[in-house]
Formats: sequence, C-alpha cells, structure tokens
Amino acid sequence: MSTEAMEEMLSELLAAVLSPRAERMTNAIVGTLPREVQAELRATQEALALVALHANEPVAPSPELRARLLATVKERAANRREPRRALVVVDMLVDHLTPGRPFEIPRARAVVPAIAKRIDEARAQGVPVVYVCDHHAADDAELDIWPSHNVEGTEGAEVWPELAPKAGDNVVFKPAMSGFVRSNLDAVLTELKVDTLVLTGCSTEVQLFTTATDAMQRGYAVEIPVDAQAGSGAMVEQTTLSILSALAPFEPARREVLARAAA
Repeated sequence: MSTEAMEEMLSELLAAVLSPRAERMTNAIVGTLPREVQAELRATQEALALVALHANEPVAPSPELRARLLATVKERAANRREPRRALVVVDMLVDHLTPGRPFEIPRARAVVPAIAKRIDEARAQGVPVVYVCDHHAADDAELDIWPSHNVEGTEGAEVWPELAPKAGDNVVFKPAMSGFVRSNLDAVLTELKVDTLVLTGCSTEVQLFTTATDAMQRGYAVEIPVDAQAGSGAMVEQTTLSILSALAPFEPARREVLARAAA
C-alpha cells in the first residue's frame, strides 16, 4: 500500500473512531471490513484510549455523586431479570433441506445438529419452542410466481424429521417471508409471555432477517446463534448478522412487551 493510500485509510479510520456513532453500529460496520483494516482500527482505538487515560489525573467523585451512582447501580441490579426467551425454528422444512428441490438451502443441513441440541435443551429447561413454517395452499397466488414449495398436505411442507415438533411445542404457519406476516406468531408469543426470540433456521438473509426486523419493531429482543442459522453463503450470513447487530428493539414497543411478559 502506498504512503498516500495508507494516510487516507488512517484518516478515515480516525474519523470512524471519533464519530458519535452508537457502538453497536460501529461494531456492525467494522465486521464487514477486511481483517487488516479491522486490525488498524483496533490499533487506532487503543492509541486514543491511551491518550485519554494519561490526559488527566483521575478525580475522585464527591460523596454526593458517589452516593447517587451507587444508588443507581443498586436500583438497576434490583430491577434486572433474566430474559424470557422462546426458541424459534424458522423454515427448517423438507423442501428447503432436500437436495435438488427448487428452494433448497444446502447450508441448512449442516446446522441441523446444532438446532436439534438447542431444541432438546429448551424443552428440558422449560423454554418454549416455536416452529415457524412457510405454508401455501395449492392455489396460492405466490406459486404463480415462484416454483411450487411448502404446499400444505405435501411432504415438502413438513418439518425436517430430525427436528420434528413434539407435544407441547408451538407451530405457527406463515405464507410470507416474515414469520409475523399473516400469521398468529405475535399472539402465540404474547400468550407465552416472552420478550426475547432466539431465532434459528433458514434462510438467514430472507426469512430470519425479515422475521428479526419485524420482531424488533414489535419490541422483542432478538438473538441469532451463529451455529444455528443458514443462508445462501457464508458472506451473506455474515453481512446479514452484522446488519442485525446494529439494530435494537423499538423502545416504546419494548416497554410494552416487557410489561406484558412480567404481568
């Protein structure tokens, strides 16, 4: 890299470090950069931290400020509670996992063991398991545009056998990309009194992405385990997960969800 190019890159990195951007957004952006650029950015951040550390001698807080800070910490600790999670398994269906099918997602077969383990753990711990399944009537207008897939009554619309639902699990059918569109998913989650969704399944860049963004608009927190999601390729998965990591639940809706889950 030429001296001029290096200086330009470092100036851009410095601007990124000093910008008032939220930390989660910075982390999402950084995750998409080449590794050598990420290393330079980390070095720049560490250098600025050292400058700040030695710029002034630390000043002890006044007794009044110390008391207020301790009171705030205690209050938040008292109000903190564990998230009420639901494990959501999205579109792990025969039509998506069978080789040669029009909507096959080959990478989804590789995450079956990880999802199966999470399902077993959730059931053992009393965490609700919710299956969200793409589902189409034989005369669905969508099938005029796309190849036939996940048609009700066919083997292709069934959950992959290794992940099949059991008694006590919840099954939600959807006709669209997002699990919330024209489905009763929100009603099921409300009934279960959950506030956090652990999304697994496929595909990361379509069904998981749209379901996750719709969930956050409704106030749910979203977690997507890296080993339990599958997209059309590793780069697409990484980009999608980076984008989602920069987002947060819509705060007014989040407060409603938390209150509802605690009731």
